Amino acid sequence: MNIVPLRLEARAAIAYESVVPWIRAVLRGQKVLARVKPDGSFDADGGRVEIRYKASDPRAYRAAERNLERIPGEELIADGEVVAGAEVAKASPKEKEERGNARKADAAAKALAPGAVPKDAWTVYADGACSGNPGPAGLGIVLIAPDGKTRLEGYEYLGTATNNIAELTAILRAAEIVPRGAPFVVHTDSQYSIGVLTKGWKAKANQELIANVKSALAGRSGWRLVYVPGHAGVPLNERADELAREAVSRRASRLPTADVAD
Repeated sequence: MNIVPLRLEARAAIAYESVVPWIRAVLRGQKVLARVKPDGSFDADGGRVEIRYKASDPRAYRAAERNLERIPGEELIADGEVVAGAEVAKASPKEKEERGNARKADAAAKALAPGAVPKDAWTVYADGACSGNPGPAGLGIVLIAPDGKTRLEGYEYLGTATNNIAELTAILRAAEIVPRGAPFVVHTDSQYSIGVLTKGWKAKANQELIANVKSALAGRSGWRLVYVPGHAGVPLNERADELAREAVSRRASRLPTADVAD
């Protein structure tokens, strides 16, 4: 019997299918697993890349390659470590809107639930705004003392910056303004800030600022960051957003100081 060797292209295709790996990437502020080629470049088909939200989740989605951001230092993940999956049918615009609204409502309810902030802790809402990205940027911050009566708020103009810088700086100001020794919970609608500050996300930009915010938080005890969706009817988050926009429109700053908080 004659054995006909596989053509080189066929052998390469079989080898490729068995080793096509994945890598962790960021999609619109959220970590995902993205399909890549053996050389580490995104495996795009028509400009779209297969992604998964968890290695154990068989639901497969497609994301535009331009919206995926590599995380420096991340190693390739073998294909065998990600379960086989099937692509999820693309949702209609109405379904997407309904799902988004449901997620926002759930996150807002958790942030506002009784006991979400300890009785002895300050409640902080911190937000950033940017006219263009980058562009004129500002931050807004609202602080409520544990007694629920003392309320401080203010804004700061940051000059030309990105929205991420404004969001991070707002959290930094919270760590500086809340009285020393007092625990506090910062509500932010920035998944990026929560990721780089508490989830180990590796950022290409803003590394010095991130280090400064981490240092300021490390010098405090009893702090916590909580995600709250923007423009979801959470009054104090809406107020922080208004203050951030006021900083941009006025090109001015008016922040309370730690002495005032004390």
